[in-house]
Amino acid sequence: MTDLLAETTTSAASIVQERRVVTAVPGPKSQALHERRLAVVPAGVGTTLAVYIEKAHGAIVVDVDGNQFIDLGAGIGVTTIGHTNDAVVAAATEQLNNVTHTLFTITPYESYVRVAELLAEHTPGDHAKKTVLVNSGAEAVENGVKIARKHTGRYGVAVLEHAYHGRTNLTMAMNFKASPYSTGFGPFAGDVYRAPSSYPFHDGLSGPDAAKRTISYLEKTVGASDLACLIVEPIQGEGGFMVPADGYLPALQDWCTANGIVFIADEIQSGMARTGKYWASEHFGVVPDMVLSAKGIAGGLPLAGVTGRAEIMDSAQPGGLGGTFGGNPVAAAAAVAVFEQIESNDLLAEGTRIGATLTAGLLELQKTYPVIGDVRGIGAMIAIELVQPGTTDPNPEAVAALSAYAAQNGVLLLTAGTYGNVLRFLPSLAISDELLADALSVIAEGFARL
Repeated sequence: MTDLLAETTTSAASIVQERRVVTAVPGPKSQALHERRLAVVPAGVGTTLAVYIEKAHGAIVVDVDGNQFIDLGAGIGVTTIGHTNDAVVAAATEQLNNVTHTLFTITPYESYVRVAELLAEHTPGDHAKKTVLVNSGAEAVENGVKIARKHTGRYGVAVLEHAYHGRTNLTMAMNFKASPYSTGFGPFAGDVYRAPSSYPFHDGLSGPDAAKRTISYLEKTVGASDLACLIVEPIQGEGGFMVPADGYLPALQDWCTANGIVFIADEIQSGMARTGKYWASEHFGVVPDMVLSAKGIAGGLPLAGVTGRAEIMDSAQPGGLGGTFGGNPVAAAAAVAVFEQIESNDLLAEGTRIGATLTAGLLELQKTYPVIGDVRGIGAMIAIELVQPGTTDPNPEAVAALSAYAAQNGVLLLTAGTYGNVLRFLPSLAISDELLADALSVIAEGFARL
């Protein structure tokens, strides 16, 4: 088994970091695999692009037909430090050879503790913190809510317009966009209240004014005294990478603190060095009571965390938190390696570099193509919102056409936005400026063909 893992690692690491299209997309082997898939995988597990990936390294994924794609999605922000990062693979392999599972709440192990220490060290604020590790972003949200409810003795959960938090029953109720995430799956959990958010491109409000609107809505529709928590994505993900106006998040945090409401930052997509800081919250000067992490935390292995003020986290009774696979030792070992890679390779600076390169290139395209209504984001979390030229009306058709053109030419793009009119750029921090320039050239060709 060890020899097989070594061979696989070597094979992936040898991938030349370049775009290469050698068949139609999808190619014949991918098409054959897709036929097999249709027979045994339900339609609800949708596919954006039916190319089947065989191996990957850095910022390149290779399909079964030998096509090499520049990956600007990183598994929706999961492989933040790069596909098959050598240190992550080595840490996971070593742990696989030692212990694969015991269940931390029965017989614990060091890697879980180390991840909790690293999260306490790197999340905003110098207060005492504690962490529970779980399996996924949605599970982190669920646990964050239940801990906040236990701590406050209240039930109300406040969320924002354009938010996305998951596909479990509670998180479906918290999402803004129903289709496809919750259509037909109800009834849903109650005591969830959705308030207007800050969306500068559309509402034109200052941060304080947008916060005043959010707070006024919540005070009128539910009342601060009935709210256990307010959950915000510092930069909204699936909603379209909306960056709130300056002053918005601090005003919300001040209101929460004054009213005993737990202020929770959902950093599942925006965290772990993606924005040039460990957490997007740091860009806005807020110190959340609780930070939710997942996606990029373990380099591709399933892991998520709920990190909060010690007095809040200790509200749950023994046995009230945990789960069979939460904080699995292999995933935890990979997470430790991710933190070490961020520090040793100065990946925060890489996030800043990528953001500057992408933003400059996309702003240049905006000068030529008025269909690009807005360029926004921070670090390696950038988006363009496509509109009907001269308006702010959504243009999802242009997004679909560009995404398809890019895929046919070896660039994987993610779409987003409540109205399906946003292209999001979520590359790994391992991507080079040369690959970014190549990808932008393909996107420019796509715009020219619209």
